[in-house]
Amino acid sequence: MKKLITKVLLATGIISTMLVGCSSSTEESVQTSKVNNVEGASSISSAKSIHLYNGKIEIDAALKAYAEVYKEQTGIEVVVESIGGGADVMGTLKGYVAADNMPDIFVFNGTGDYSSLEDQFADLSNEPWVNDTDVEFFGNDGEVVGFPYAIEGYGLSYNKDLLDKAGIDPATLTSYSAYEEAFAKLDGMKEELGISAVLSMAASVSSGITWSTGGHNFGSYLATGLDPSDTSIIDGLNAGITPDRARLDQYAKFVDLLFDYSDEYVLISGFYDDQIALWADQEAVFIHQGNWIDPNLVREGITFEVGIAPSAFLEEETDGILAGAPSWWGVYKDSELLQEAKDFLTALATTPEGAKCLVTDAGMISPFKSTTVLPTTPLAKDLQKWVAAGKTYPWHWSNMPDGYDQNKLGPIFELLATDAIDAVMFADMIEATIAVN
Repeated sequence: MKKLITKVLLATGIISTMLVGCSSSTEESVQTSKVNNVEGASSISSAKSIHLYNGKIEIDAALKAYAEVYKEQTGIEVVVESIGGGADVMGTLKGYVAADNMPDIFVFNGTGDYSSLEDQFADLSNEPWVNDTDVEFFGNDGEVVGFPYAIEGYGLSYNKDLLDKAGIDPATLTSYSAYEEAFAKLDGMKEELGISAVLSMAASVSSGITWSTGGHNFGSYLATGLDPSDTSIIDGLNAGITPDRARLDQYAKFVDLLFDYSDEYVLISGFYDDQIALWADQEAVFIHQGNWIDPNLVREGITFEVGIAPSAFLEEETDGILAGAPSWWGVYKDSELLQEAKDFLTALATTPEGAKCLVTDAGMISPFKSTTVLPTTPLAKDLQKWVAAGKTYPWHWSNMPDGYDQNKLGPIFELLATDAIDAVMFADMIEATIAVN
């Protein structure tokens, strides 16, 4: 359970965060060194060298393996620069824009990012993969500007073996009351289950995890329980209209419940890797992450059965998880390798090798209808069932203003996590933030 935190303990946590941060960023430094340790990313290699800027560090190995296959087939090198897991993905990309050094292919997260980069996109409307997907990204003039490389989903991922041992059916976790009862039961069985916490969730601003709280978690408030076509809440947020307070209060109550049963260190000071490690070691029953952690789970060699349960914060039944394109790749309109960049994306979308990369190796669900390859990784297999059953809610959070999730909402989540505010104040602050948006 969440505890009152003294100034001494909080200071210790901050120091620990700084130390862990050096370690956690090592993988990102390794992945980006090939690009950043040379005279500008545009000179990364020979004349036929595409620069792909990827915001999902967990699929870096799969992309680089495919890049080698693609080079053998076409003679064209693709240099993959991957950052994520707490890094400022858009900040780095904006630096490329300012330096007039744009990658040929670059990641963006939705409407907010698109608005910031609107002048950088090539028109992809006539590419052969466009009619094979329902989740491409459209620009302001109706043209296709975003290539969807995956369908991802999230809620509260769980260790089914531990739930079975506790006598809890994950199919029943479809309301606030169901979670409240299940969490209390699990918390009372810590010793029997061999766990240190019910949930592994992180909310620290300094750990760079605000994309998970202010983005993914807040996304459940924007969409869970609504008709998929209902955009009233996200539209209101973007217009600065304060929300339905009853819904917001119930959401705040659910977030407070999650924090109450989270591992205290991970919640306040933990990084992305700490969060995953706690769950992979079976020291927590749930983790607040989605199927994108599958590559980590495969590397860890987990043997327990897993699944994804809904972010069911309402009192009424909400039997569905959030699923959609996590982000998109755009092509730089002034790239010297414009056609080559387009051809690379087409190969990813239409060839067996591309499907193997995105689905089998990266552990994602393909956004392309003609792909017959099914996921084999743990959480993606469960996500496929939710998608096939049509029990999904859209990712409206990706349509929030640029930086709103991390810079405006993220710090409010941290205040609740550290007991600096309560659930009512949490709702008050979110309401005030929306009003001035």
